Amino acid sequence: MTSFFPGFVLSISLILAIGAQNAFLLKHGLRRLHVLPIVLVCATSDAILIIAGVAGFGALAEAVPWFEIAMRYGGAAFLFWYGLQNARSAWRGGTAMESESDVKTALGPTLLTLLAITWLNPHGYLDTVVLIGSISAQYDDRFAFGAGAALGSFAFFFALGYGARLLSPIFARPSAWRILDGVIALTMWAIALSLLI
Repeated sequence: MTSFFPGFVLSISLILAIGAQNAFLLKHGLRRLHVLPIVLVCATSDAILIIAGVAGFGALAEAVPWFEIAMRYGGAAFLFWYGLQNARSAWRGGTAMESESDVKTALGPTLLTLLAITWLNPHGYLDTVVLIGSISAQYDDRFAFGAGAALGSFAFFFALGYGARLLSPIFARPSAWRILDGVIALTMWAIALSLLI
């Protein structure tokens, strides 16, 4: 437990800030649309990256110099495009809370977008593979630390995905969706800009 609990807390503290994954999950959680598959993809992807970091695969970026550059520019381009989609929604407005039956977004394209957001975002690699992986080396049982970090990720994503419905009364108003879309767009652009800088 002396290794497990710090991993759990560190993982939650790293993913607590709004990022690409969190914004995507929040939006779908509010609509109650594909919540379980999205939560599972987010949490499983994080767990894979955490395990990779704890197992020592953080050296990949050093061994393959072009990998970090490709991830940075590819991730920035994708996040800029995703931010643009949300900016358009914010500009157009007019959308309010829609139920799962009202929204015609298929599961396949939703998960493909989520996978791109997750795996093309170098910040995810920095938080999981590099940061959690390097901190795990300070603990006697780094695999217990990694297990705690992975469980923290699962706990956070399930809480966000299913807890979003508590905000449903706020998002019954179209203006709230415009604000959320605007915040998501600005967040995606800020992350993309930080990758380029």
